[in-house]
Amino acid sequence: MRNTTSDLAPPPNIENSAGASDRSYLSLASQVHALIASGEFSAGMRLPSERTLAERFSVSRTLVREAIIALEVQGVVEVRVGSGIYVCAAAAAPGPDPFELPWRPGPIETLRARVLIESEIAGMAASERKDSDLDRMFSALSLMREHMHDKQANEAADRQFHLCLAESTGNKVLLHMVTALWDSARSDPLWDKIEEHFHTPELRVASQEDHQRIFAAVMARDGAAARAAMRIHLERVISEFTQAWR
Repeated sequence: MRNTTSDLAPPPNIENSAGASDRSYLSLASQVHALIASGEFSAGMRLPSERTLAERFSVSRTLVREAIIALEVQGVVEVRVGSGIYVCAAAAAPGPDPFELPWRPGPIETLRARVLIESEIAGMAASERKDSDLDRMFSALSLMREHMHDKQANEAADRQFHLCLAESTGNKVLLHMVTALWDSARSDPLWDKIEEHFHTPELRVASQEDHQRIFAAVMARDGAAARAAMRIHLERVISEFTQAWR
């Protein structure tokens, strides 16, 4: 068997690991920040649209959205819903790159992972749940409804519902995964910022109805319906968080 360097090299159309890491939202934020620091985009100037930035850097609009949120958290840009994205005055002066940080998932990337993982969990919960699990889910649903106008309390009950679903599968690894996905997102300032723009009382009402459908399917032991209801719920949140800023 041959063992040459050319045999071990990847095909030319496969990105190496360095190239793949450059497609993170932090890398994109760093590139946009560099353009601002170089003067291509000056203080008070409106940045190109998400679509234009996505085409310029050959990335998805989701990646652009997360990069813009990261820039806003750092005070580099200001997002004005209905108007656009503007360079802040302080960002016009050259300075250190605030995005040279270890990779971490963005909020939309985390939500997309949850679509895959929690949809299957809901389907599994429908077949594995016990009556005591239903009692805990119903309690969480009741708290969500009771605290519809208290965002923090509503979110705590929302988390409780999703963890109850995972716990009802009897698989501790799945419970650990859902707990980690929820808690890592909620400790991320990017999540707070994107919710500031797009989380509304109307979204909480829609989410309540989504959760009720998930619960009904799990109670009926209808795995396909539970799986579909969870997917619809999380994709609704993604849709709200990725709506156009202008």
